[in-house]
Amino acid sequence: MPRVLRILNRFNLGGPTYNAAYLTKYLEPEFETLLIGGNNDETEENSEYIVRSLGIIPFTIPEMKRSINPYYDIIAYKKIKDIIKRFRPHIVHTHASKAGALGRRAASYMKVPVVVHTFHGHIFDAYFGSIKSSFYVNIERQLAKKSTRIIALSEMQKEELVKKYKICKPEKIEIIPLGFDLDKFQENTNFKRESFRKEYNLAYDEIAIGIIGRIVPVKNHIMFIEALKYVLNRTDKKIRVFIIGDGTEKANIELKAKELGISYLEGNYKNEKAIITFTSWIKNIDYAISGMDIITLTSLNEGTPVSLIEAQAANKPIVTTDVGGIKDAVIPNQTALVSPNGDAEKFGENLLKLIDDDNLRAKFGKSGTDFVREKYHYTSLVSNMKNLYLSLLKEIDDKTN
Repeated sequence: MPRVLRILNRFNLGGPTYNAAYLTKYLEPEFETLLIGGNNDETEENSEYIVRSLGIIPFTIPEMKRSINPYYDIIAYKKIKDIIKRFRPHIVHTHASKAGALGRRAASYMKVPVVVHTFHGHIFDAYFGSIKSSFYVNIERQLAKKSTRIIALSEMQKEELVKKYKICKPEKIEIIPLGFDLDKFQENTNFKRESFRKEYNLAYDEIAIGIIGRIVPVKNHIMFIEALKYVLNRTDKKIRVFIIGDGTEKANIELKAKELGISYLEGNYKNEKAIITFTSWIKNIDYAISGMDIITLTSLNEGTPVSLIEAQAANKPIVTTDVGGIKDAVIPNQTALVSPNGDAEKFGENLLKLIDDDNLRAKFGKSGTDFVREKYHYTSLVSNMKNLYLSLLKEIDDKTN
């Protein structure tokens, strides 16, 4: 039985954890998989419950942290080499940047036959200045040489990696979208909606708008608050906004809201009302999305937007910025209104269209479920990855015989 060592950046809530969890679970019994990863940051929600709920016991490397730290990185690298020595994988598959940097170097050094890396977005845009971004691009070019295959999550991401950043040649990249358990977004939706709206004291005529994810600069919540102010100045509809998540930018978001005269409160004050509620992390995201009327995203850079895939699975209309793989994950003007990156006024205009038009919200909400189920269900992910693994192992076998 082929053995796969799967290395995840860190166990934080998001697409990479789900991806790693479903592949670890559902590639059995044809593949034996060991899943390892770093701890989540303090500002992130721990996601180990996702893998443990599937009966997977992950191995954690505390030293594999998000930021570059030579001391911890060397320790993590040595631990990965030791795991490779003991587990003897036929395939090492790394997910995201830090896991890719340490895992691919260790796999190459230990002469693992097949090395695969998945780009879950990238850090070349909107994270750093041009000099630092160029540094990371050069690192990824070197790491690509140690990779048997690189996985892109969308056609647009592949095009960026090949043409814009010249990470590797196109034939080295395979497109395999992320996979999720989307069935839950169609289960007990009325009950979930009523429960969420009752918990947060939402009246039947209040339109609930959600923005989901880490509250960090790249997610650009500041622009969302500016767009919200644009909307509030132009509609009489009753609006409630739910910022689901947490992170380092929260204080700045609150300051921006206060500056623009937009009321806000913490989610533990559920009987009180304000325009914005900071809920922190909500693990049962299907319950939260059921309570919403519109889902938004304002990111400056995005790989595969998990919240937008989940929104479509739950029949919710979307307003989003046009970045990264967004247009591969939604159907513009059918499930989502797509706005220019960084344009708060245009984003506000699109948001206002959905707020003021009940029929348009309903129309957009109906169009997404079949689209995302076909493209992003975890069964497709597992099938595509299994076929890739088997073909790569066959290539190795043919070369040695």
